[in-house]
Amino acid sequence: MLLNRSERSFPRVIIIGGGFGGVEVARSLKEKEVEVLLIDRNNFHTFQPLMYQVATGTLAADAISFPIRKMFKSQQNFRFRMADVTEIDHVQKIVKTSVGDYDYDYLVIATGATSNFFGNNQVEKYALPMKSIHEALNIRSYVLQNLEEAVLRKNYHDRERFLNFVVVGGGPTGVELSGAIAEIQLHMLKKDYPELSKNEMKVYLVEGTGKILAALSEKSSQDAERYLRDLGVNVLLNAQVTGYDGNTITFSNGESIPTKTVIWGAGVMGQFPTGIRPEIIQRGNRIQTDGQCRVSGMENVYAIGDVAAMITEDTPRGLPGVAPAAQQQGAYVAKHILKQMDNQQTADFKYFDKGSMATIGRNKAVVDMGRFHMKGFLAWLTWMFVHLVSIFGFRNKLVTFVNWTIKFFTKNSGIRLIINKYKRPEVEKETEVEHHS
Repeated sequence: MLLNRSERSFPRVIIIGGGFGGVEVARSLKEKEVEVLLIDRNNFHTFQPLMYQVATGTLAADAISFPIRKMFKSQQNFRFRMADVTEIDHVQKIVKTSVGDYDYDYLVIATGATSNFFGNNQVEKYALPMKSIHEALNIRSYVLQNLEEAVLRKNYHDRERFLNFVVVGGGPTGVELSGAIAEIQLHMLKKDYPELSKNEMKVYLVEGTGKILAALSEKSSQDAERYLRDLGVNVLLNAQVTGYDGNTITFSNGESIPTKTVIWGAGVMGQFPTGIRPEIIQRGNRIQTDGQCRVSGMENVYAIGDVAAMITEDTPRGLPGVAPAAQQQGAYVAKHILKQMDNQQTADFKYFDKGSMATIGRNKAVVDMGRFHMKGFLAWLTWMFVHLVSIFGFRNKLVTFVNWTIKFFTKNSGIRLIINKYKRPEVEKETEVEHHS
């Protein structure tokens, strides 16, 4: 039972969102004289950097998910509610949810981001996003469903659109996902589908600018592109998507690719409940904050992580949408709230960039740490170590390590199960193709 404001001994901090930022706020308030209430529509935290491995069958969904209640089982001042937040009333200091209303003294909005289709409704209808476990499982099922469908087609012309896999977006997610799908083509296709030739399957990575991994160094970008091409990925640069009707993706230069599978990783936009003033919403649908993570014009309300736009002189374009930024903001906001309670001043938030990395497949990765650059096997080991130690829960670490070890020695990702078939929207005027009798 949660006490009302008049009955509580300590101030209540409500955190909306159980991602990296929200979890860090709650953990940093352990054993402090506050009541912590975390609200999320899911009862688990997801380790999003490894979502692509769920989408491609290397890891099961529960290997990168961890129960929120279990995560905080020893934190006496913590409570959790699984609910959808419908509205924030910052005047009355109330958060309205699908399971009731909760008053707060301090509010932290850490609701993260969702896929941004930049207003292209047709692409949004047919493309596959990957911002949640559910969406990652949809991708896994649909990739396998299309391979099964390809087997039923008589010739390559009929199979082509089922065997072309297009990933849009040349950031870390797109690079890692296209590399993982290319490894399915190289190491698994012929074993599982002897009726198909691996030369028939094609993987495309589409990037609208002139280089992939734009946030990393020029050297890392070039190395990553070379690794992808070595894996057989067709890297298309300066290619802007203009449409996708479920059968063919088209580009601004007039070219097109017949495909049933377009995976969208080209952009993200903040997501948050109603109650935020429209005039403080910045580019990418993010909430404007000051240098101390406080939402403009809303008393004792903070926004952190992908949903926040900290536009300052030091960060004119905001902070990068990566887990370390959200975690550092989460720890900062917890300290800021405690100092606010003691009427103490706090210096502005400063982000410490620990570096960036991306893996492009077995034994191939790129790592930037300041001016230091790594590539190849050593970078791949570094990437594995950093991600392994960052996963919540000993069981999840062990399961992930075992799966990676098996895949390293066998070149085989074993979770190729279609548990729930993905049913995408109907395609208008789709030409039926004959199956084998």
